[in-house]
Amino acid sequence: MKNHSSEKDLIRRDALNYLSRRDHSRAELTQKLRNKHYPPAEIDKLITELAQSGLLSDHRFAEQYCHFRRAKGYGPLRLIMELETRGIHTETIAEVIEITDNAWLAEAKRLWRKRFKAIVPTDFKERIKQMRFLQYRGYTREQIEFAMK
Repeated sequence: MKNHSSEKDLIRRDALNYLSRRDHSRAELTQKLRNKHYPPAEIDKLITELAQSGLLSDHRFAEQYCHFRRAKGYGPLRLIMELETRGIHTETIAEVIEITDNAWLAEAKRLWRKRFKAIVPTDFKERIKQMRFLQYRGYTREQIEFAMK
C-alpha cells in the first residue's frame, strides 16, 4: 500500500506529464487521472490546485483547441459540440467561438473552394453533396449558402 504523500506525488507527476504534452480541459484531465484509479478526492484537490496556479485552464484549452481545429477546416457548430464533449462550459465556448464572426464566412468559402475547386453545382444532387460536406464540417446554413455563392 502506498503512503498518502507518495500517492499525491504520483498523481501530480502524472497530471503534469499530461499537461506538458498539451493543454487539457479540467474534465479531460480528471478522466485521465480517474482511468489510473487514483482516489477521486485527491484528483479533485489536485485539479483545483492546478487551476488556481494557472497550469490548468479551460479557457486557454478552448482557445487553443479552436485555433487548431479551425485551421483544419472545422466550423463553429462542430467546435461547439466538440468542446461540450470535453467538458467546457457554454459561456467559455461562446467567448471563444463567436459564431457570428464574419471570418467564419470566409473560412467556409475557402474550404468549399479547396474541396470543390470552386465549381458551382449544376444539379440538385451535387448541390446537396457540397452542402452536406460543409454541414458535416460544422458550418451554419448561412455560412454554407455564402460559401456556395
